[in-house]
Amino acid sequence: MLPLALSIGDPSGIGPEIILKAWLGRGKFELPPFYVLGDPALLSARARYLGLDVPISETEPEHATAGFAQRLPISPLDNRLADKPGHAQTVNAAGVIEAISRAVDDTMQMRSAAVVTAPIAKKPLYDAGFRYPGHTEYLGHLAAEITGTPAKPVMMLAGPDLRTIPVTVHEPLATVPSTLTRELVEETARIAVHDLRERFGIAAPRLAIAGLNPHAGEGGAMGTEDNDIIVPAIHALRAAGINAFGPLPADTMFHARARQHYDAALCMYHDQALIPVKTIGFDETVNVTLGLPFIRTSPDHGTAFDIAARGIARVDSMIAAIRLARALADNTSATR
Repeated sequence: MLPLALSIGDPSGIGPEIILKAWLGRGKFELPPFYVLGDPALLSARARYLGLDVPISETEPEHATAGFAQRLPISPLDNRLADKPGHAQTVNAAGVIEAISRAVDDTMQMRSAAVVTAPIAKKPLYDAGFRYPGHTEYLGHLAAEITGTPAKPVMMLAGPDLRTIPVTVHEPLATVPSTLTRELVEETARIAVHDLRERFGIAAPRLAIAGLNPHAGEGGAMGTEDNDIIVPAIHALRAAGINAFGPLPADTMFHARARQHYDAALCMYHDQALIPVKTIGFDETVNVTLGLPFIRTSPDHGTAFDIAARGIARVDSMIAAIRLARALADNTSATR
């Protein structure tokens, strides 16, 4: 079994802690083997500081599975990481980026089965010259660089009771209407349906599509985007054999009875997608990137600098991200 590749994330946040705790819970949670792209000295120091008994071994990906039960495998980064919990360090940007890119390269080269990323902070990366809005966009860049084919990464938040996909992501609310296009809605929906089939193992995905405006525009009385953009997109998707329906008023599509009728909800902007899924299952929800030639999952929370190295970070979402990455990798292998 190929191990999973975990990038350390921002070392000043809770990433190191939840990785250490995940390894300690490997038996209890029946976790598959994984290794960490990180700094062994920092992880060892953080384990000692937190009072966690985590023996560490420096290893290459191909040897990670064999020793996983006894020691946490670390594939050392070329860039060392400054250990200052709670305080973002621009000097760590090179190591944070290296961990992500190497995890992707390992997966594309079949040295690992999937990528699991610990949370990053964007500002120290921006301050160091990082030019991508976030993890998702950088992963798309890496995919295109490796394959020579442009990639369209799509964010999904997957919880135990709800999956949501924002069509526009890190877009200011004021510019969402002008950013939203029929083509963007269609492309996002097609990528979502493809991955629901091929990676989630859902033979005939049902896609509920939210409206943009209150009451899905109320027939044009509360905005024309629903009629002009979303309705034509749904017609095109249905003509292509995709079970997409809507636009639905967003205030009535996330309760328990409504969720029984779809496998994923396509939402028009960031908070429309993330608020319901995090409200329903905050500790178990996973960020999944669709539309890439490799599998990537991540906890759905941020770096939590305010509680870094205090020993109180919850590991639930990291556990869920690891388990989902393994399941998606297995599903993908089964369909080949």
